[in-house]
Amino acid sequence: MSAVATAGDRGAVRVPVRGLTVLYDADCALCAYVRDWLVRQRQLVPLELVPAGSDEARARFPGLDHGGTLDEVTVVGDAGQIYRGAAAWVVVLWALREHRPLAHRLSTPAGAALAKGAVLAAARWRGGQWGGKAYRRADGWSYHPSRGWAYAPPGCDSGTCGSR
Repeated sequence: MSAVATAGDRGAVRVPVRGLTVLYDADCALCAYVRDWLVRQRQLVPLELVPAGSDEARARFPGLDHGGTLDEVTVVGDAGQIYRGAAAWVVVLWALREHRPLAHRLSTPAGAALAKGAVLAAARWRGGQWGGKAYRRADGWSYHPSRGWAYAPPGCDSGTCGSR
């Protein structure tokens, strides 16, 4: 795995990764679902999941563009490696026991194109940086793995007054 960028060139590309911090959008239902999925996976490299833009994230990584971490998934390695977008997802899969072989396939040129497409599709769902609107829990959206996206307007106590 190679780092997308490092804070000063400290040779972080050659330093072993012993831990990763995944910065995720805590207000995004899909992101929260992926976070929950990640914590249930067997990890070869420990993952810490921290809400992007949070006080904790700002304290741990003061030099990071925290606004950017809400637009693009960002993973920080324990030696200062910074992975963004498709590279971030590949390194997260690499940290998981059952998904490391997939990460190796996605790190090839052909696999990288597939990983980038998957990240763009996920960004489309959450609104991302292309002018769409993110599906947020506070707005009434929820994501269910078996049913996909559901909408219940805020203030709808019965749960049946607006599902689409």
